[in-house]
Amino acid sequence: MSWDTLIVLRHGETFIKGGNRGFFERLLLNNTKRALAGMDVEVERDQGRFFVHCSEAASPAVLRRLQPVFGFTSLSPARIVDRDIDAMGSAGIEMVERVLEERDVESFCVKTQRSDKTFPLPSPEVGRRVGASIFMRFNLPVKLKGADLVVGVEIGRKQTFLFVERIAGAGGLPVGASGKVMLLLSGGIDSPVAGHLMQKRGCSLSAVYFHAPPHTGERARDKVVQLAERVTTRQGALDLFVVRFTELQERLRNQGPPDLAVILYRRAMMRIASRLAAREHCTALITGDNLGQVASQTLENLRCVEDATDMLVLRPLLAFDKREIIDLAERIGTYETSILPFEDTCSLFVPKHPATRAKLAKVQDAENRIDFASLVEEATASAERIRCGG
Repeated sequence: MSWDTLIVLRHGETFIKGGNRGFFERLLLNNTKRALAGMDVEVERDQGRFFVHCSEAASPAVLRRLQPVFGFTSLSPARIVDRDIDAMGSAGIEMVERVLEERDVESFCVKTQRSDKTFPLPSPEVGRRVGASIFMRFNLPVKLKGADLVVGVEIGRKQTFLFVERIAGAGGLPVGASGKVMLLLSGGIDSPVAGHLMQKRGCSLSAVYFHAPPHTGERARDKVVQLAERVTTRQGALDLFVVRFTELQERLRNQGPPDLAVILYRRAMMRIASRLAAREHCTALITGDNLGQVASQTLENLRCVEDATDMLVLRPLLAFDKREIIDLAERIGTYETSILPFEDTCSLFVPKHPATRAKLAKVQDAENRIDFASLVEEATASAERIRCGG
């Protein structure tokens, strides 16, 4: 099929992966095709970049789908032209004319990349000739550095094209490149953002949610499912495990020291999440912990919680301030769901005066006085699996 529009996709960090570069590029290619599933397009990889061929009418939708794909640094809608300098000049005029219809431009320049060295004109000469055509048509000043508009010309072995914009990509690494991890997903603002950031570093997610009916209702559960659906748009599908936590939480509350209740809850969650993670071949846990945000997130208390698992615990939000987390939640589309007024399990039965600098020995001693191992095993074994996305 003949396409009239080309989307140029540039990736960044995969270039520094040496002998593993092919692995990263194959993942990125698969993620690109998944993002464009159902669309009438053609995807190809050539000379260290990716290209999507589509119709001009489909171009905006293609860009919307590709912009969130982790691994791409920038995207450019481009026009394929004949390998002829006059055709390049005409295409440059038409593309600049469209830009001028939308915004004011005070200066421009042409930047040429000629990967096909058999083309008879060197890159500077191509830039001069295309630039001259545009200048003669619009009388726009040329500014080689800091121009308002940059016209890109690329002459490759397979195709020659021009573009006039670079749209910022999502950056990061292709999802799946760094393995699989288990996200402790609550109904709050922080944990979906933490999952998003680990996806940006190439992690594929599974998730676990701790549900405590009747203290937390079905709307709280539905809220978490919605958050999981939103997070899964970056990877295609996600398994969410819903763990009934009521009996375990009530026993810890009733038999443990009140000031240590939240720490005991979170240690039990760590144990269950670790068992599920191992079963699902995950290599780490992710939490939305943010240093000093609440009583359970002091350094001492985080150490007490992490002691309950041998698995690596990743906390990508540890040094963020709340405004930064909220801004990112708004950007990725989870904020409005996260602030729906349905309680999550972590906010239940919180004592008036929780310990802020718990001693590990005291926490371990309190646990040793409570018989809850069977409840941990039961909660793990009976976890409900919900397939989100896919």
